[in-house]
Amino acid sequence: PTRSVQDRPVRGAPELAIVQGDTGVADGAFVKQAPALSWPDIADREAGMISRCVAGDDEACTSLVADHQRMVSQLGFHLLGDYEDARDLTQDVFLQVFRTLDRFRGQSALRTWIYRIAVNQARNRQRWWRRRRRADQVSLEEHIEQHGEQALADHSGGPDRALNRQQLATRVWKALDELPFDQRTAIVLREIDGLSYDEIAYSLGIAIGTVKSRLTRAREALRTRLREVRAE
Repeated sequence: PTRSVQDRPVRGAPELAIVQGDTGVADGAFVKQAPALSWPDIADREAGMISRCVAGDDEACTSLVADHQRMVSQLGFHLLGDYEDARDLTQDVFLQVFRTLDRFRGQSALRTWIYRIAVNQARNRQRWWRRRRRADQVSLEEHIEQHGEQALADHSGGPDRALNRQQLATRVWKALDELPFDQRTAIVLREIDGLSYDEIAYSLGIAIGTVKSRLTRAREALRTRLREVRAE
């Protein structure tokens, strides 16, 4: 009989290279599931790649990682605020992807399914930190000061405008870093990663109404914090 993916060693998940500077649980509420997708609804290349990964094809596994690694590493950095932790998270996410890929049935897009895994992994890390009162976490603001924010960098318009944009980016990331994890996750998935409400609801395992309320609270908290910073 054919062995499942769990019965085989995880293959196609080599050490993941994240470029430094690169920069996604349920509440007990009713969850509106994202519409189920049939295999014909999924792109032929993606469906074929999934089947080959489940069969243990190294090349297909490498392709899956290449297609989604940047997305996961950016989400990890935006949620955790630390380069090393984002790299570790990315490793854990893809290990989980390959362990459970044989159970993927097209209940969402593959990308959204991977987002859900990444968010849950990040949430677990947050809980681990709170239990141990981790003191050496590098905040988003400190990381930006050390490495810059390449994803938002725009040097057009001269050095003064570039400096102003960098200062604004630092304030925004600091305000984002101070949000509760659930609010930060919702705002990152919506405003940075561009997910729809349905995709966010599936990724977080919550109702669409809860997504909207979290986004409302997160946006108001960001506006309040940025007003306070300008007044300082």
